Amino acid sequence: MIRKGMLLLPFAYLLGSVPWGVILTRIFSDADVRASGSKNIGAYNVFRVAGKKLGLMTLGGDLLKGAIPVLVGISWLGVSDWKGEMLVCLVALSAFAGHLFPVFLGFKGGKGVSTAAGCFLVISPFVFLVCVLVYVLVLCCWGHSSAGSLSASAILPGAIWLATHSVPITGCALIMALLIFVRHADNIKRLLEGTEHSPLHP
Repeated sequence: MIRKGMLLLPFAYLLGSVPWGVILTRIFSDADVRASGSKNIGAYNVFRVAGKKLGLMTLGGDLLKGAIPVLVGISWLGVSDWKGEMLVCLVALSAFAGHLFPVFLGFKGGKGVSTAAGCFLVISPFVFLVCVLVYVLVLCCWGHSSAGSLSASAILPGAIWLATHSVPITGCALIMALLIFVRHADNIKRLLEGTEHSPLHP
């Protein structure tokens, strides 16, 4: 089981490193997401600079970067004990790290929200739905995608603990949530200053 897990780690990282936002905008538009809007490669910036269709395609690609490795990990390794849970969590973190530090873009990647969501879509669909609901509610109430992402990330570890009572999986959720907050440092500053971009109130 450990050998299979070690084989999955580079696969998860490389899949997580695929920059769908950059690839799709280069193929289907003239936009350069790394030079426009927030200069982030994620789905929201693609939506801003290249339109709804490419934004949704990027979202789907980034979700799958997290979901596929975790799904393969669970199928291969199982999560019947803490060792299996730990290995699956390492696979999830490898995919997440790939998005944050993609080898194909000089280790300068996105903020990890969609890829983390893809991981937990497989680990706990119920918690995934709860986090999506929180994101949508915050977005509708305050008009900021970043605030929605941060709110969903903030509740993720607690929700995962209540759903699974797994120390490894909760630890994985906590690490991802903390890194998402770190990657959103500039957004947090703009939210506090009242200068953050709003898709609902451009």
